[in-house]
Amino acid sequence: MLVRQVVRTFREAARFPSEGVAAPSTLPGIGWSDHWSFWQFGYSGIMVTDTAPFRNPYYHRSEDTAEKIDSGKMARVVDGLGGVITSWANQ
Repeated sequence: MLVRQVVRTFREAARFPSEGVAAPSTLPGIGWSDHWSFWQFGYSGIMVTDTAPFRNPYYHRSEDTAEKIDSGKMARVVDGLGGVITSWANQ
């Protein structure tokens, strides 16, 4: 299954807590990202989220500023996603 493969590859590339789920599109929040428009044309899409809309009171507000980003954690996530992308590119 694609979700398991992505999560496994992400975890191999980055030591960062992560979960994966193949969620239905009817679940609130699933269609809130850029992948939604690809789904509309039949392309597969994966949403990577930190669930910020549900946790961050500043999300998409003027107070949502760069200094609130944990750059160390962000770098680990980028490493993990880089591993996933590299794995896909080499298949």
